Amino acid sequence: MSPRRRTAPPGRAGQLKLRHSLATALRGADLLERKLRLLLNRERALRRTADQAGRLWRERLAEAETWLVRGVLLGGEAALAQAVPAEAARLEVEWTSLMGVSYPSAVSCQAPARSPAERTPGNTALARAEEAYRHAVRAAAEHCAARTAADLIASEAETTRQRVRALRRHWIPRLTGELSAVELALEEAEHEEAVRRRWAASPHQRPRE
Repeated sequence: MSPRRRTAPPGRAGQLKLRHSLATALRGADLLERKLRLLLNRERALRRTADQAGRLWRERLAEAETWLVRGVLLGGEAALAQAVPAEAARLEVEWTSLMGVSYPSAVSCQAPARSPAERTPGNTALARAEEAYRHAVRAAAEHCAARTAADLIASEAETTRQRVRALRRHWIPRLTGELSAVELALEEAEHEEAVRRRWAASPHQRPRE
């Protein structure tokens, strides 16, 4: 088994270095724990937002599919093919950051615009289906953005938790142990030095010849 590696030399210099390293590690652990709390709070909020958006998306989708079936029954598949716009919807994602983590914060959905040459839906049901699908797409995008944001925050939270664990369970105890060993060695050295000084200062008789 290899000897334990020291992080600082013995003596006063080592004591000062270890004290500084220990204080830095403790301060770093406190800051990381604060970061972890903020990340976990944000993740919980994003999970709630994602759940709400997911429920809304499923409701909007069910509504759109209901109107779609009605529209096809009224006008046939030919009416459905004519009602599909030529362009697709466009999505834009806004990003923000928290504690160094970038994540999607908002989405905007722009419905496809029909050109004057394009035909509009052939019946009211298909028109209602088109509008419902627009709402469903928007809700799906919001759900996806919130879930992605929550996953990114959760990943950073887990990394932060591991760093806190490494500091609290390994690095800080190691520094504390090394500092205690150095301080004990200094106390022993000071005690021995005091004994030598008292011995040197005390009068003593030479042995008679």
